[in-house]
Amino acid sequence: MDKLKIKEAIIVEGRDDAAVLHQVTDALIIETHGFGIKKSTWNLMKKAHSEKGLIILTDPDFSGEEIRKRISKVFPDSKHAYMPRKKATKAGDIGIENSTPEDVAAVLLKVCTPADSEKQEFTLKDMDMADLAGSANAKELREITGEILGIGYGNVGSFVKKLNGFGISREAFSQAVVEAKKRVEK
Repeated sequence: MDKLKIKEAIIVEGRDDAAVLHQVTDALIIETHGFGIKKSTWNLMKKAHSEKGLIILTDPDFSGEEIRKRISKVFPDSKHAYMPRKKATKAGDIGIENSTPEDVAAVLLKVCTPADSEKQEFTLKDMDMADLAGSANAKELREITGEILGIGYGNVGSFVKKLNGFGISREAFSQAVVEAKKRVEK
């Protein structure tokens, strides 16, 4: 596999995550070492942000989302890559380090950028109409739709926020929902 050419620095949680990333790209990898991010790491992120930009790729678990939120608060224009939980889980352990280099490359190719506008394109009604809320397989459909769109999983409310926050188009959303339904039917 050829290494991806990525300009931005990629933020991950630990050295095992970084080890997988180094198989995929020669980009600068910054490790947070968990939630207790040191001042020196914040300074490195600040420098990388101003010179290269940042991509946040944290574990698809509660701690990873909290770390993502903390970093996003300081660097709101950071790009985001989301690893599906199923592809980051091994023997009950959840982490980017459990993902294959191919899966890491796939999520890096679907990096999301926060939208500039405050326009609220999607609502809870849209989730209902697309069977992403209230249906028997709504959770699975949101998970697959999020994977296709590269925005990760979320409950109904947070999924709507991600769709709007990343400026996902109606067309891309509709296509992803159709694909997700096909996968669920198989």
